Amino acid sequence: MSTGRDPGLQPERTRLAWRRTLLTVTVVTALAVRLASTGDPTGALIAGGTILVWGALLVLCWPRGTGTGPARTGGRTLPLVAVGTVVLALLGVLLVLRGLG
Repeated sequence: MSTGRDPGLQPERTRLAWRRTLLTVTVVTALAVRLASTGDPTGALIAGGTILVWGALLVLCWPRGTGTGPARTGGRTLPLVAVGTVVLALLGVLLVLRGLG
């Protein structure tokens, strides 16, 4: 019996999952900027907040998505990404409510 750990394809699946997360956040940011580009100052603020959250998530997810190094957050990446996702969802709700008003 072998005592070594065989990770198989798990590292590749993990990298692909982080890349999908980055791609999803990028698409959501692009859509938010597009929706907010009507010239309204409120929309511009919401789009700016979306871009800031996108940048933070990019910094958090890039090392894991590319496999170029360990995450710099000491194991707190997943909760921070979850908080960023909730913030993006709230910004999206604000955009929709602004568009309906």
